[in-house]
Amino acid sequence: MLKEKLLLLPTKPGCYLMKDKNGVIIYVGKAKNLKNRVNSYFKSSHTGKTRVLVSNIYDFEYIITNSELEALLLEINLIKEHTPKYNILLKDDKSYPYIELTDEKIPRLLIVRPNKLKRKNIKLYGPYPNVTAARKTIEMLNRLYPLRKCKNMPKKECLYYHINECLGYCINKIDENKIKEIKNEIISFLKGDDSIVLNKIEHEMQESINKLNFEKAKELNELKQFINITLRSQLIDLNDNIDRDIFGYAVYKGYISIQVLFLRGGKLIERKSSVYPIISDEIEDLTLFISSFYDKNNIKPKEILVPDVIDENIIKQVLDINVYKPIKGKKKELIEMANKNALNTLKEKFELIKKSDENALNAINELKELLNIESANKIEAFDNSHLFGTYSVSGMITFTLGMPDKNNYRKYKITSEHHDDFHVMKEVIYRRYYRVLMENLEKPDLIIVDGGKAQITAAQTVLASLNLKIPVCGLVKNDKHKTSNILYNDKIYEIDKSSNLFHMLERIQDEVHNYTINYHKNIRSKGALSSILDNVSGIGEVRKNKLLKRYSSINKIKDAKIEDLKKILPEDIAINLLEYLKGEK
Repeated sequence: MLKEKLLLLPTKPGCYLMKDKNGVIIYVGKAKNLKNRVNSYFKSSHTGKTRVLVSNIYDFEYIITNSELEALLLEINLIKEHTPKYNILLKDDKSYPYIELTDEKIPRLLIVRPNKLKRKNIKLYGPYPNVTAARKTIEMLNRLYPLRKCKNMPKKECLYYHINECLGYCINKIDENKIKEIKNEIISFLKGDDSIVLNKIEHEMQESINKLNFEKAKELNELKQFINITLRSQLIDLNDNIDRDIFGYAVYKGYISIQVLFLRGGKLIERKSSVYPIISDEIEDLTLFISSFYDKNNIKPKEILVPDVIDENIIKQVLDINVYKPIKGKKKELIEMANKNALNTLKEKFELIKKSDENALNAINELKELLNIESANKIEAFDNSHLFGTYSVSGMITFTLGMPDKNNYRKYKITSEHHDDFHVMKEVIYRRYYRVLMENLEKPDLIIVDGGKAQITAAQTVLASLNLKIPVCGLVKNDKHKTSNILYNDKIYEIDKSSNLFHMLERIQDEVHNYTINYHKNIRSKGALSSILDNVSGIGEVRKNKLLKRYSSINKIKDAKIEDLKKILPEDIAINLLEYLKGEK
């Protein structure tokens, strides 16, 4: 059937959608010439993830467009709609952190992500792909400028006032001109002019030395070094103050490396490196990357610079910003610098990335052969967590092609009256796969439960009721609570501890356990305290209210000393409460 369809392909631009045996879309691509591009998958030899993709293609469909631009826009929308597992290029869609100087009467410095902001018309500075640099920048500015630190204005001064890192806005009337001066200096620094801050540090450092306060002088010198080494990355003299992003790329042995340089205020403030296996064509992959880059990752600058292989007019129409393909001068040098950085990154990481990809693909093949199942390309794994049968939650993680697929992780707060593992597993499996059916989502090739026969039976019972045939296995742990063997179809399968499969399963087990436990902790810290206190003997309504007033979270109670708790509770009940909280699964 595929051969006949390949003969009928048109030579026009458009998008193609590759499907697996269940009719699920597993890859979306675009082409100037649909016939040439789609045929290339079946007439050329491939390696790595492309080979796996081709081996799973059972059918395809295509959509003809009037132009390459229409094909690109359609491709972006189709990938968003179907999230195909082989469109690896767009999996990394976390937004970058920015620094915000709030537009309040008494401003604060915050780290924010644009895609999570509900407020509008705010000024952001960045981006900072390295969140540590953003945090250290804020810490440095808070050290130098006595800004407000608290979210809500307190009734009395706090520690920051006493260590001279706040002017005590809550108790003192501060001159508005002083606040304006601080704000302007910080904005100047965040826009790229660090001269005022460096002069301020130099002045305070000299004063500290004159007062023989060498400890403070040392701290100030470290701040100066942080600016010179970390923030002054590289000055670029373009004689303008235009914010621009520069895209470069390199190709090496079947992988593409894409480098983005962020130029702000004439200064190279950050860079972002991404390395992917080439599934389609490097120019198509690069075009898609740039066109989709600002969906979640970043706020669009005034202009971007792209390599000469890119059709800048298409990118300009997609992004609605100025796009340039420089052919000479300093801007061309920036492209070359981005290309060199991309190649260096790729060569430095190539062996590690290639080995990681190979190991992952080998692991899923080993698992497929061990259990005699058709495929293990997509695995969904579940784990449960509770505290003495209360606050039950479950987590689901997804591994695609042997690697974590964090966009498809899910959390579940259990609603069943029964909190044992059997009933919890039944509920979460039903909720997950009922939704898969109702929304026609892609089914996994294998389900892994972190437990034995009871949890496997619970999952199989629910799947049978939904008329779904998905293999279910359990991970068996040894007496040290470490991954040991696989339980599948009432049979124990031993795993070679040095194999790629063992390392993948161990990673899956650790990943789902940590994901679920962290969710459990968050649930408890956001309002769970009241219900847990109801389960402790000797704590009635009056004592509970006192504890809630004094301690806002479980962790704060767990960290409290018996002497502090005895101010509210009798000693035996205080001890009983702490022992109860230690019983977390």
